[in-house]
Amino acid sequence: MEENILIVHGGAPTPVMNASLYGVVKEALTHPQISHIYAAVGGSGAIGREQFLDLKDVDEDTLERLPDVPASAIGTSRDALSEVDYRRIADVIEKYRIHYVFMNGGNGSMDTCGKIYRACQEKKLEVMVVGIPKTIDNDLAVTDHAPGFGSAARYIAGTVNEVCQDVRALPIHVCVVEAMGRNAGWIAAASALAKDASGIGPDLIYVPERPFDEDEFLEDAQRLYREKGGVVVVASEGLHGRDGKPIVKPVFTVGRAVYYGDVSAHLANLVIQKLGIKARGEKPGVCGRASYMFQSRVDREEAILAGREAVKAALAGETGIMIGFQRISTNPYRILPIHIPIEEVMMVENRLPERYLNVRGNGVTEAFKEWCRPLIGEALPQFLSLKEYKKF
Repeated sequence: MEENILIVHGGAPTPVMNASLYGVVKEALTHPQISHIYAAVGGSGAIGREQFLDLKDVDEDTLERLPDVPASAIGTSRDALSEVDYRRIADVIEKYRIHYVFMNGGNGSMDTCGKIYRACQEKKLEVMVVGIPKTIDNDLAVTDHAPGFGSAARYIAGTVNEVCQDVRALPIHVCVVEAMGRNAGWIAAASALAKDASGIGPDLIYVPERPFDEDEFLEDAQRLYREKGGVVVVASEGLHGRDGKPIVKPVFTVGRAVYYGDVSAHLANLVIQKLGIKARGEKPGVCGRASYMFQSRVDREEAILAGREAVKAALAGETGIMIGFQRISTNPYRILPIHIPIEEVMMVENRLPERYLNVRGNGVTEAFKEWCRPLIGEALPQFLSLKEYKKF
């Protein structure tokens, strides 16, 4: 009996999305009963349009390069699918004799994964549907963390480490670095690991799990500026006030897609206008999810593991699940793949728990740093300053 695979990418790319794709392909190639390894070219909407690539036609040298390629080699999307679309997807799955479907993505994509699973059930198709986690935001529920986050965390920690060196060298302003994270502040929080490298790190960190207090921010910024002469602030793009409204009005909103205003520029302008201190905003934006240079080795290996585990689970007859990770220990770092019912992760956001935030809400705890540290892989570069040496 012919057994075919379909793998789909959904949502925003990550530096290790293709590593999971690689894991799926490499594991599938060890099972001779798999005739075709189809990839939807352009995300979930491409299934209904029958835009497929057979990854068995791709030469081995090219496949081996996949883990070194950021973003999505097969294309992704944020397609809004209707019930009609899901029925069409089930028809296409039947037409191509697809027996195993793998959806690689975050919250929205796991919702899509669950709905494809239901559509196949309603059509009484013998199809195994498995989700492969992917998100830089780390907001997927149940799993300890998701592939993509470790590299995004390494990027923000490494970038903030470099910014801190600049501000230490020329301590004349407040520098605000904006981190991605709509409703969850995992990425911004990870900037605290910059301090591991050179003994200095961000002075203030603000995440959407706590309401932003403008007066407290200005008070802290002014105090630190008087003490140090230069201040580094990291702020999540999704900061909101006590009224629940974003501190900067979004410039565009469609469904779950929110295009935020420039939070870093807003905070820098507050410092300039209300404190009379020089300030500047920096917004790395998509650089943090597209940087191969900051790819975490641990993140890459776990992304491959998630892809392989998905194939093993599906071929063993499991369906309606997402692969996740259970942390066995932090030091030494060990995780085990787990199988999570898809209903438990569909549109359920995992936010920073209170134990990871300090009392004032302008930084993170040692418990968070201990949890996060293994995910970014090898230690960041250690920089130095000669300014502290004895002066003659």
